[in-house]
Amino acid sequence: MGAAAEAKRERLAELRRKMAAIPARGAEAGSSMTSAARMPVARESRRETLPVPTALENLLPDGGLAKGSVVVYNGAGSLIAGLLAAVTSAGGHAAVVGMPRLGLLAAVEMGARLDRLAVVSDPGDDPLEVASVLLDGLDLVVLGLNGLSVPMSRTRILAARARSKNSTLMVTNGSWSGSALHIDTRVSGYDGLGRGCGRLRTVRLDISVRGRSAQPRHGNLALSPIDGRVQWVTDPAHPATTLDPLRPTRHAAV
Repeated sequence: MGAAAEAKRERLAELRRKMAAIPARGAEAGSSMTSAARMPVARESRRETLPVPTALENLLPDGGLAKGSVVVYNGAGSLIAGLLAAVTSAGGHAAVVGMPRLGLLAAVEMGARLDRLAVVSDPGDDPLEVASVLLDGLDLVVLGLNGLSVPMSRTRILAARARSKNSTLMVTNGSWSGSALHIDTRVSGYDGLGRGCGRLRTVRLDISVRGRSAQPRHGNLALSPIDGRVQWVTDPAHPATTLDPLRPTRHAAV
């Protein structure tokens, strides 16, 4: 137990040293991160948010991931990759904890900056503590729970830390209560398989969003190569965004 505790302390200390080396948020010149001052007049009543793929904006109550909040996500890892790309390409810093199978190459193809992305594939026996440290200086922390059911006492602590640090925590693949926003996705189809060389060209997602103070929303996104980059766009087969009750979804790792 003594050796394990010492190893944990050393790991957390190393994380804190790395966090201290990251420039303060908003201090870098030319940063294009979303801020309340830059928001269009129509969005002034919304909370300050992190950028997301454009096709996802109309589905989210605040037009993005609200800073200082906790988001519960279930479904396709490819959309998480798109969120990481949106944040890091806009000048923000992000981390992925406990998700060794997340496709970083896919994130790069969507525009992610790996120099602004920390990856902790194996956070040890307390991934929540690792996430708590990372919230201290990063804009977005994505935490894979690996089936863990987090007790309310700890969800409250992490939510309070995210709020106090103005950082966004996204949790996935586990049970988490008390979140203000839930995003669920389901892979609805593919294009490109079995044609020509058989390469996959498009992944289609059904997406459902529900929050405490907004009606459930449903939409359809497609991940396609456009202008030399893989991008999330509104599914041309389902161009309209609908406001439907949340539909049951199943997990997908695409």
